[in-house]
Amino acid sequence: MYRVRTADGMIEASLRGKLKKGQRKRGQRSGDQVVIGDLVTVGAGSGGARVIESVRPRRTWLARRPSWSRVDRVVAANLDRLLVVVSVGDPPPSRFVIDRVLVMGESGGMGCQVVLNKVDLPGCSTVVAELTRAYRAAGYQVLPTSAVTGAGIEALRAVIAAGSSALAGPSGAGKSSLLNRVEAGLDLRTRPVGRRSRAGRHTTVSSRLIALSGGGQVADTPGFSDVGVGDVEAAALGGCFPEFRPFLGLCHFNDCTHIHEPGCAVAAAVASGHIRQERHSSYRTILEAL
Repeated sequence: MYRVRTADGMIEASLRGKLKKGQRKRGQRSGDQVVIGDLVTVGAGSGGARVIESVRPRRTWLARRPSWSRVDRVVAANLDRLLVVVSVGDPPPSRFVIDRVLVMGESGGMGCQVVLNKVDLPGCSTVVAELTRAYRAAGYQVLPTSAVTGAGIEALRAVIAAGSSALAGPSGAGKSSLLNRVEAGLDLRTRPVGRRSRAGRHTTVSSRLIALSGGGQVADTPGFSDVGVGDVEAAALGGCFPEFRPFLGLCHFNDCTHIHEPGCAVAAAVASGHIRQERHSSYRTILEAL
């Protein structure tokens, strides 16, 4: 059963059998039938039940691929932006994970921003400054926040109020805690970071689209410890790195992978400092995985 928001309020509906069968024949990926943010047509079924008759084409989408699977899974659709939430400590941040989640949003046509949470932790100022410099240089807005002290919450609330957003990132980054600060009374369940591993533990176990009283909608999605980029062609990966875009098409070879070819404009930009080496390393690792 799916919960569908209509002009007359929230209803429950199941997926029409022929729609489900037709999507399987077309080779749709797991989770593609209906996800949060989808625009659907609802009709009447037998016994007065409601059924989803069709799903409109998606404007944007957020897809991921678990490391243990070869199948991409769409988890949200038709959202304006992806807010990549990362903890600056406890658990410590991973540049590689941040970059992979950003690629997920870029490949799905979503605007992306980076939210640095837990900036209240002692000794984190150097990490915050470095991550802020790195991702602003890459073309992203960076929002330092603390769900504990409330730092940056007003700025985050203003971003979320303008349209629709998805929060995504590693488990333990504090996505639910931030949303609880943004929306009083939301009361999303939170859990502390594992004491021994210092790794995040899954708290949100299903996805839902929340309409906030201050404006905007936000998709609350489960965190993840393994991040597989889904729905990205290797040839299109460079376009998912904003700082690469001014140099794409300027390489000597039209099919340049931006790794080893002579006359590569992207590699020259890395050598000159216009593209940070860490970001190019992430690009290379993701490309090899693809």
